[in-house]
Amino acid sequence: MTAPRLELAHITKRYPAVVANSDVSLTVQPGEIHAVLGENGAGKSTLMKIIYGAVKPDEGSVVFDGRPVHIRNPQEARALGISMVFQHFSLFDTLTVAENVWLGLDKSLSLKQVTERIVAKAREYGLDVEPTRPVHTLSVGEMQRVEIVRALLTDPKLLILDEPTSVLTPQAVESLFAVLRQLGAQGCSILYISHKLHEIRALCNACTVLRGGKVTGVADPRNESNASLSRMMIGAEPPQLEHHARTPGEVVLKVQGLTLPREDQFGHDLEAISFEVRAGEVVGIAGVSGNGQRELLFALSGEDRRAAPGMVQVAGQAAGRFGPAHRRHLGLHFVPEERLGRGAVPSLGLAQNLLLTRTDAVGRGGWIRVGALRQQAAAIIERFNVKAGGPDAAARSLSGGNLQKFIVGREIDAKPKLLIVSQPTWGVDVGASAQIRAEILALRDAGCAVLVLSEELEELFEISDRLHVIAKGRLSPSIARAQATVSRIGEWMSGLWEGRHAEA
Repeated sequence: MTAPRLELAHITKRYPAVVANSDVSLTVQPGEIHAVLGENGAGKSTLMKIIYGAVKPDEGSVVFDGRPVHIRNPQEARALGISMVFQHFSLFDTLTVAENVWLGLDKSLSLKQVTERIVAKAREYGLDVEPTRPVHTLSVGEMQRVEIVRALLTDPKLLILDEPTSVLTPQAVESLFAVLRQLGAQGCSILYISHKLHEIRALCNACTVLRGGKVTGVADPRNESNASLSRMMIGAEPPQLEHHARTPGEVVLKVQGLTLPREDQFGHDLEAISFEVRAGEVVGIAGVSGNGQRELLFALSGEDRRAAPGMVQVAGQAAGRFGPAHRRHLGLHFVPEERLGRGAVPSLGLAQNLLLTRTDAVGRGGWIRVGALRQQAAAIIERFNVKAGGPDAAARSLSGGNLQKFIVGREIDAKPKLLIVSQPTWGVDVGASAQIRAEILALRDAGCAVLVLSEELEELFEISDRLHVIAKGRLSPSIARAQATVSRIGEWMSGLWEGRHAEA
């Protein structure tokens, strides 16, 4: 019999505040596409980092291709044939895509050869990657594509993928799945982490469920339902969202003829973008990452103040030249797609991170009421079920999903008149996703105007009243959610709508 590709036995990893993995055993066969399921903070990422050599276990053993191994670092993992795409990317901002990829490959290859391989591999898998672009010019979605291509270039025996489809159109997801099935047929094993249960049921032929750092179940997801997988993960089915029909109120955000040239050669010009968001409605903007979302968000948040004053109107005021603080005074709160760096300062505690967008605990003369600040953070942690070591826990100590819950909670708790959210549930587990979406709908029902930019079509269909699509810096007409279909929105994401085409 062929030896398993990977065997983990009794893996335990302790940190001062938590046991991330407790007596975890897992077996992956050659060619198997194996899902690892669990809530945010269940220990999935720690376990994957142990396999990849980025974290050392306190107890337990690892066997790869029938041979006991002690993987001391990612370089040794890659030498064995293990590649990983992290949820939080490991890219140097000041280097180009090709230079980043080159760092992890055989040094006998020249940069030119690596560039050629990137182009070929990206074309083979239908992933849009530009090797000469500096990483700091990329959106989060584009960075994820770079990580996927970098991993595939190593021709891995075991490929670990963490939330790989969050940036792809429905058509591109099917293409990626075809590639992954082909890799599996060729003998490559895949460990697949995703919170999209329908994807796991469609793609994977085995799954291991973690809860609280322990294995709570092993199943064939093809024989399970979304509800049964959810019960294994969180002990219950996620609550059903109630989307009440209501008549929108006055216009809170009006964007009129927004036209801005790109600030760098790799961005997108915004071309005559016009739309509005009314009180008591959720407007969704779909699109493949890197099609102008970043530029639009910067113009709406006040980070880019080049627009003519009247091009961006908030609460009836011409706000195109207003900065973020001035727009917050008008009631605009904003959740960026980058959690660490823009949404939160990694080294600061959660309570201190409230000060980025909230001044409730700042008294006269600028004195910070520390006790009030910690109470405020503790209330958000409790309300949004954030798994953290308290209000003083550093932002970087949280899992990606838990940090996302805190950042979204921070802005929702501010009771905004206008909330702009980018990727509200990216990397967030099924239970937390349902909670965040329910909070957004509750905010809408309370009269807030909400604009959501997401590559997650299921999410947009679930919470939006109306939809637009952004493609190559242009915005589609508005379409009511009831009239939108996945295939129609998927076509629009390619730049085709109502006979119009967004040229390359």
